Amino acid sequence: MPSRREFLSSASLAATGLALAPLVACSRDTGTGVAPPAPGAAQGAAAAAGAMLTRPIPSTGELIPVIGAGTSGSYEVPLASPEYSALKEVVRIFFEGGGSVIDTSPNYGNAEDVVGALLDEGGWRKRCFLATKLAADTRPALEAQWADSLRRLRTDKVELLAIHNLRNLAEAMPYARELKAQGLVKYIGLTHFQDNRHADLLQAMTAEKPDFIQVNYSVGSPAAASTLLPAAADQGVAVMVNRAFEDGKLFAEVGGRALPGWAAEAGIGSWAQMFLKFVISHPAVTVVIPATGKPERQADQLMAGHGALLTQAQQDEVVAIFI
Repeated sequence: MPSRREFLSSASLAATGLALAPLVACSRDTGTGVAPPAPGAAQGAAAAAGAMLTRPIPSTGELIPVIGAGTSGSYEVPLASPEYSALKEVVRIFFEGGGSVIDTSPNYGNAEDVVGALLDEGGWRKRCFLATKLAADTRPALEAQWADSLRRLRTDKVELLAIHNLRNLAEAMPYARELKAQGLVKYIGLTHFQDNRHADLLQAMTAEKPDFIQVNYSVGSPAAASTLLPAAADQGVAVMVNRAFEDGKLFAEVGGRALPGWAAEAGIGSWAQMFLKFVISHPAVTVVIPATGKPERQADQLMAGHGALLTQAQQDEVVAIFI
């Protein structure tokens, strides 16, 4: 198996690390205000001048950065709006900071339109590992949805096409395989976001043998580590993690609570970085996809992809805060 610590080559990474430094001074909003960065955040910013940690996709060995971007909510904004202008900066920071994986869906309002416009206007498409989904109940509807997704994303292919929440699996999975055989899709996958569907996702993964699964996993909902993540590792399936922040609930729970004393030494300067570092510290996780529409938060999130991972004792300590 390829090394889990291969490096991305990018001539702009050193400059990007310096660009991130002033932004990470704004820590993640905890719900009661913006907390100051923890001691060591400046050292963490300097570390961003190096390459982000990557992990291999088991079915091919292709390496992708461990911090990706989700689009639910944050990218559902009007084009030509102030929020869209902010997303231009978010996307610039994301790609120049070493990110590549952007996950979206036709079910996320106009997010596919926004992603397509951002990639096209910024010239980022060649640097993007683009993922979207199938979510329709008949074969004709699946075909129409796929055609519409390509139009909205302004592309002729995507890197990953997943069956959204196992919907219409009997028709959607064969169709996804057809698209893969035609070279329109590089990888196919299965997704869900609820603990009570882990058994269904495990069963479908075992039967269908996808390249990827997408599943919820966080310090507040770590159940996937007991079944799905080990099974994915055993079966050679890449894992994309959603809901790492549980839609912001985790920030409200920590409130003004200080980070653990060892966080600074680990290069962790915010709770957002802690939550993401926890996720990628599981060896079966390939990439996590937090969503944000704020440039300073995007910079902060990317920091989690640098430096040492959490030890098992550190992971257990953080989980204990929420369980």
